Amino acid sequence: MRLAILGGSFNPVHIGHLFLADAVLTAFGYDRIILIPAFKSPFKQGASGGSPLDRLDMLAAAIPGDPRLGIDDCEIKREGVSYTIDTIADITRRYRPEGKPGLILGDDLAREFPKWKSADEIAEQADVIIARRLLSGDGVYPYPNRQLQNEVMEVSSALVRERIGEGKNWRCLVPLGTRTIIEDRRLYGLPATEGDCGEKPAGAGGGKAAITQALIVEMEEAARGKLNSARFHHSRNTALLAADLCRHFGLESKAGYLAGIIHDMGKPLGEEELLHLAKADGGEISKLERKKPGLLHGRAGAVMLKERYGIRSQEVLDAVKYHTTGNAAMGPLAKVLYIADKIEVSRERIDPALRNFSAHEGTEQGLDRLFGTVLNETVAWLRSREMDISEGTLRLLELIEKRGLRRGTSAYSLGGGYR
Repeated sequence: MRLAILGGSFNPVHIGHLFLADAVLTAFGYDRIILIPAFKSPFKQGASGGSPLDRLDMLAAAIPGDPRLGIDDCEIKREGVSYTIDTIADITRRYRPEGKPGLILGDDLAREFPKWKSADEIAEQADVIIARRLLSGDGVYPYPNRQLQNEVMEVSSALVRERIGEGKNWRCLVPLGTRTIIEDRRLYGLPATEGDCGEKPAGAGGGKAAITQALIVEMEEAARGKLNSARFHHSRNTALLAADLCRHFGLESKAGYLAGIIHDMGKPLGEEELLHLAKADGGEISKLERKKPGLLHGRAGAVMLKERYGIRSQEVLDAVKYHTTGNAAMGPLAKVLYIADKIEVSRERIDPALRNFSAHEGTEQGLDRLFGTVLNETVAWLRSREMDISEGTLRLLELIEKRGLRRGTSAYSLGGGYR
């Protein structure tokens, strides 16, 4: 296997690093590039921010599923300042590459290469590849090298850190996995006291299970792999609306988004598995549910999400459990998910005015009134189609009516094919 080495502080890794690695692979036909984060770079003594473990984790999160890129933590394990000659010897000994390994240098560092420790030996042990960072044309260097005619991306780790610290936009300068770690760990001066949208961070206080951005990304990928395209599109629209509703009504937007993106993960299950999983929640299986096992996808999905995916937030699990038929025990997040599932933007046969939830005051009473309206419209649509209605839904409707939260039935339907 032909290998090349790309070392650096990766504080943090950004799209320019990956663009450069891809350019080397394309131009010179290497099988793999080994990314080596420095424990302490001799060239960037003043850089601060991510710890060695943070930087290693951000690298791993940046390259999922790409066999062309590897990561080696030899310099982190070595600690202190590592020298390139020692790293090349270590990589060559352990990886046994075909021919000399490539050594990728930016032209900003290449100019100082003759001053490096054992520079002549490095040039003998590795094929030096010089990538453009500062220069627009070929440079002249007093040692054997190959020059990469790459496009120069105007991005650096220092720029990313600076933009984060100054509150400027930065998120598209780094891979998504790296972004989630920066956000979850609040690196580089990202505010630690606020969530991304101004609310209290998800999972803070009250003994709630923490909902991290990394968990959301993981579960969104799981949903995308499990659901067909149309249902995933519906789930993401539901997640976005649920997050918006949570912000308006003073709830945690991350909890709303997570509940929305995973709420239909029980849909693809077969009837036998739906019944088996639903029984595990300890509740009875009604006659209607036995007649139409698809109604169990919320209950079964909640059990599956807890057992197979490790979801621990009880309010999220309850929201998923009750989103199909509703239940008198529904909490605020469950009501939000029920609303979002029924009125998200791909639902074509609803009154768009329902999505103007800002007309409802951002209180628990405001949420209950919107929930009562949506529940009422859902029941009206089911009755117009002469469809069976679960006992749980009817009991919930009676409760809503007693509280005076039910509003008049309109002529539109809450259909759309995703119930």
